Amino acid sequence: MVTLDTNVWVRYMTNDDELQARRAMMLLERSEAVFLPKTVLLELEWVLRAAYRIKPVDIHRSLLHVLGLPMVIAECAGQIAVALEFYDRGYDFADALHLASSDTVQAVYTFDEQFVRKGKHESPPVKIMPGK
Repeated sequence: MVTLDTNVWVRYMTNDDELQARRAMMLLERSEAVFLPKTVLLELEWVLRAAYRIKPVDIHRSLLHVLGLPMVIAECAGQIAVALEFYDRGYDFADALHLASSDTVQAVYTFDEQFVRKGKHESPPVKIMPGK
């Protein structure tokens, strides 16, 4: 099993450097198993959104494609599936992943009021940090 760094996935997904994209594709094709850590997925979404200005709907579709590759084994696949559902519903991807990864806690506390508005009815609920 191997793991690919975020920049390899970016080349694969954007083909912005044809030679590197081809190398990424060749490694994927000959690998029996490719482990995809949550941290790489988090960084990948950020790079595609911030550096490449790709729309969330297109990023969502691309991440589903990557996760659907037969050789890809995602870390905490169930949590990632839930995070992608949240993301599809308009959550920031980092917030979605934080919330999905917190499935065994009583609440997620934040100063981010937008996250609270979206997540207050989730399980676990997202709550505003208590005052003084």
